[in-house]
Amino acid sequence: MDYLVLKWVHVLSSTILFGAGVGSAFHLFAATLRRRSDGIASATRNVVLADWLLTTPTAILQPVTGLWLVHKMGIPFSTAWVAWSIGLYVVAIACWLPVVWIQIRMRDVAAEADARGGPVPRAYDRMFHQWVVLGFLAFFAFLMVFWLMVAKRLPWAA
Repeated sequence: MDYLVLKWVHVLSSTILFGAGVGSAFHLFAATLRRRSDGIASATRNVVLADWLLTTPTAILQPVTGLWLVHKMGIPFSTAWVAWSIGLYVVAIACWLPVVWIQIRMRDVAAEADARGGPVPRAYDRMFHQWVVLGFLAFFAFLMVFWLMVAKRLPWAA
């Protein structure tokens, strides 16, 4: 594959991955703050769907295209910014994987609450707090990866 096409696919997929994550997080966060079980049920359904349609394919595409780019450029994987990028990507995905399971549970709990016409239970709130913590960790890991991709150096290095 041509270098520019590969780089374009890498940048495009990172945009979709990050954008879908931020957009989904905003949608679910706003719905949860409103405390309406029908809105939360709808938001969690959409967030789970977005994860399957947008986040999952791009989360797979990112390391494939990224590692391929590093190989094509002849950069050693031991180069600091490359190694840190890979490590931070692993951290972000390690946070995201349990988030997927949590979102599915949140969707089911919210759907049950909506079906009975009641409020979302405390179990939802506990899952929501876990989702927020893991989401923030993944968000900041991705921000650092973006820095490293652009700057091609560690932020604390001269």
